[in-house]
Amino acid sequence: MTMLEMSVTYRAGADALRLRIRELRQARQGESDPGKIFRLTRRIAELEPLLREARELAAVTAHYYERGYHKDEKYCF
Repeated sequence: MTMLEMSVTYRAGADALRLRIRELRQARQGESDPGKIFRLTRRIAELEPLLREARELAAVTAHYYERGYHKDEKYCF
């Protein structure tokens, strides 16, 4: 699998995470139970870093072989 192919996989994962976070936010808006609101908020907070990382990795892998592309230091070996 090439880095470009990996970027498509990361982008698909990011799209799925974005959709799930949106669903959880909508569920939280319609909820009145404080315990459920807390659990939904916590789940959203757990998924947001995964979404951010999937987006970053999609960008890094999509442009990995381009000259002059400034790679994120977090993902350099």
